[in-house]
Parts: sequence; C-alpha cells; structure tokens
Amino acid sequence: MNQQPGISGLIFNEPLLWDKSRKGRCAMSLPKQDVDRASLDKDLTSDAPDLPQLSELDVVRHYTRLSQWNFGVDSGMYPLGSCTMKYNPKTNEVQAARKGFAGAHPLAGDEFSQGSLKLMYNLEQYLAKLTGFEAVTLQPAAGAHGELTGMLIIHAYFAKQGKQRSKIIIPDTAHGTNPASAALCGYTPVNVKSGPKGILEPETIAAAMDEDTAGIMVTNPNTLGLFESNIKKITDIVHSKGGLVYGDGANMNAIMGIVKPGEIGIDVLHLNLHKTFSTPHGGGGPGSGPVAVGKLLEPFLPVPRVVKELDSYKFIFDCPDTIGKIHTFYGHFGIMVRAYSYILSMGSKGLLDTSKLAVLSANYIKESLKGTLNLPYDMPCMHECVFNDEIQQKNHITTLDMAKRLLDYGFHPPTIYFPLVVHGAFMVEPTESESKEDIDQFIDAVKAIAKEACETPEKLKKAPFRTKVTRLDEVTAARKPCLKG
Repeated sequence: MNQQPGISGLIFNEPLLWDKSRKGRCAMSLPKQDVDRASLDKDLTSDAPDLPQLSELDVVRHYTRLSQWNFGVDSGMYPLGSCTMKYNPKTNEVQAARKGFAGAHPLAGDEFSQGSLKLMYNLEQYLAKLTGFEAVTLQPAAGAHGELTGMLIIHAYFAKQGKQRSKIIIPDTAHGTNPASAALCGYTPVNVKSGPKGILEPETIAAAMDEDTAGIMVTNPNTLGLFESNIKKITDIVHSKGGLVYGDGANMNAIMGIVKPGEIGIDVLHLNLHKTFSTPHGGGGPGSGPVAVGKLLEPFLPVPRVVKELDSYKFIFDCPDTIGKIHTFYGHFGIMVRAYSYILSMGSKGLLDTSKLAVLSANYIKESLKGTLNLPYDMPCMHECVFNDEIQQKNHITTLDMAKRLLDYGFHPPTIYFPLVVHGAFMVEPTESESKEDIDQFIDAVKAIAKEACETPEKLKKAPFRTKVTRLDEVTAARKPCLKG
C-alpha cells in the first residue's frame, strides 16, 4: 500500500509501539509499596513479557495520532445509506455514564435494580407506542439478532399450531441479513423481485404465497429508500394463507411518528436503536435490536420479561410458550439508556420532525444530483436515495472511483454496490442530523467529481490522494492483507 510522506512536520507514518520503545523509559509511576514483599510460587513466574518501554508523551502522542486518522460521525458527514450513521447526542453519553446506571450490576436482583428496570419497562412502552404493537423485548444485541429473534418467534408460533412451514418470502429490496436470519430458523428463502417502480407488487406475492410458506420478510421503507405503498394489500394476502409478516424496521427513522407498522398488518418488527434512536453504530458493538410483536405473538417473546406491579418492577420467567433466553442477562443496558435519553429529549414532536427532516434531506440530495448521477428509480424517496454510475461509465469511471475521490473532499463515502438490485449503486443517506450547508457541500463535491470524471478520469482512478493510505491494490489487499501496520 502507498503511504503519504510527512507533511508540515506531521508524522503520518506512525511506527509501532515496539519500534518507538527505548530502554529505561517509563510512562507511569507506581505508588510507594505499603505491604511486605512476598515471593511468588515458581509455577506463577516466568520471563517478563516483552512490552515496549515508552514515556508518557510517547504514549499520548501515539494514540492521539492514531485517533486523528479515524473518520467518524463527529468528524464530518457520514452518508452511508442503509446504515444511518446519525449524530449521537452527547447528552446520551452523560445519562449512560451516571453512576446508578453505569455501576448497576446485572446480578443485583430486582429489589436493587428498580431504576434500571423502570427505564427498561418505560423504553419498551415507548417503542410499543411508536410502532403500534402490544409488547417489546429489549434483549436482542443488534439488528441482525433482532431479525433472528423475530424469525424464532414466527417459528415457535407455527410449532404451536402443530404444523411447521418450510419457506419464507424475501424480496430483492430486503436488507442483506434477512435470508440468513430465515435460513438459521430452518426456512428456505424464496426470493421475489420488486416491480418496475422499485416496490413490491401484490400479484407477485400472491403467486409466491402458499400454505407451506411461513410468510414474508419485508423491509419498509425498502433498501431503495422507497415506501412499500402496497404493504396493506401484501399483508392481507399473506394472512389469508395463514402466514405471518415480519417487518424489518431498520429504516423506521423515515416513518417514525407517521406510520405505525403494527397497524398496517405487520406481525413482528425489529428496530435498530442506532438507526432511529441515535445510539452509537459500528466499532463492534455493543448494539441493540429490540423486537415488537402484536398480541398474537406476545406469548413467544424471550424471557425474562419486564413487568410492573403496583409501583415496582421485576423480571418474570413464567412464560410457557417463550422462545427462551436469547442474550446474557437482558441485552445491552448502556445502549438502552442512550435511546431512552434520546426519546425523552426529543419528545413526540421532535421524533416526528426527525422523520420529516430525514426524508426532506434525502429528497433534496436526490433532486440536486439527478442528472449528475443516474437515478434508476425517479420517485419520491424516504430516508435514502440510490444512484448509480451509468453516466460516468462512458469515461470508464466506476462508483468505486467516485467513492474513493470523495475522501479527498473530506466526506466519508456513501454505501456502494448495495442494494444489488441496482448495478453500480451509489446509496446516500444524509439523516436528519446534517445541516443544509453540509448537505450542499456534499452535493457540490459530487458534482465536482462528476466533472472530473469527464475531464480528468485518470485522476479519479488514482484517488484518494490526501488520506494516510492512498489507493490500494484491491486484489493484493484481499489476498495478502497487511494486518500489522
């Protein structure tokens, strides 16, 4: 891989800590020993570990420099479509760090966990009200885990009926993890194509739905950023054949406060708290993917359940039809605090405005870049818009080339090559977090890159130029990854 040389005294090629090590340097001072010295058993001793010897300044500068190479939502616009990298309000972090929450122990018992239990109970109630469902579980540790939980609930429902089904319908505009979640529960995914307008057609679902099909997994709004306007007809078709409708609610941030999935025929829905409720996203977790269900499926929710009795709260396990426990303890509590903080901070009007602004921002980008990039589905979008590289292909410039060049303009690239239904996809989601000024800068950058694609295409093929690591040899990087430097 190519690395930029040092510029203006900044050291971009930061060495490893072992390379910086100099004998005798120390970054810490231990307090004076206040106990008698004792010898360790020989079985507990060995050669000292080979650790780098560094001064405090060495350590601080090393990790500060590394942090400055990262790009995150606190650095600039992060327009990843289908992922929703929205701003994480700092008040959420303050609330999650409060001693009573941060210091709570999951084995403390109900009597000593009333504050935490109350928060979880209230959060479940809020999410149920926002989505139009009867009950919610906070146990799932991520969106994909929520999908799996939802499908396990559907599987348990049919087992209870005495006749398990074998198939599940999955549209080409569903989220990519849907087929795996269905397959893990023993269902065979049946892929169906969306119509010419990018949404599902009732006739297609009617042809695929039979008495051996458990139902459908539908993402709404879908991964093209379009609302499935035929959803009620589709849910009626599935229900008429005894099936159930799983709703992938990952894109709830586009319809929150406007549409309640539980009131339009969805039977079970998962939510991504990072997408809609501003909790951190990425970095390996922790995450949270709550699942909401109607009264029909409530008995199958995982245990424990949080219930309120008079003025106190407790966990209950006595639920005969439950799918069981799906997570150690009760999910990732710190993430729940952040989502709860967000809901209370925003209020009902603020949550509604969030959806309106997310949709407005996406449509503004769509209309502004229409003609600069090809727009396969020219319809009003929801939270995200999907372009492709058809116009740039005449100069042999690909979506990847444009995404790489965006780095030089100070923007994280959008999602590329997904959804697969659009060849060379360039998917943009601004979220409600970004100001018009920032969105305009992004639009201007894309237009400038499109101009470069016409005038200096070879430049784009070598981009980026200003990042620490420049254009990689993609094939070599995949076959011989450098995992050390």
